[in-house]
Amino acid sequence: MDSDVLFVVGIVLVALGVPSLVSAFSESRPPRAAATAFLLGGALIAFAAVSKPGGYEFGDIPDVVMHVVARAIR
Repeated sequence: MDSDVLFVVGIVLVALGVPSLVSAFSESRPPRAAATAFLLGGALIAFAAVSKPGGYEFGDIPDVVMHVVARAIR
């Protein structure tokens, strides 16, 4: 699998973990789903950053996301 795809999937998992975290804290229950999403998303982001030569820069993120979405639509 391409490192760009792994990077974008990791970003999506981390983004989905935020509402889960807020929901868990507002209902006074342990944030197990949020922790799982953060761990898996962080691991995917880290693996993608290490496996891509040169890594990712902060300014490259929108281009990477749009490239992956464009490839998925095609």
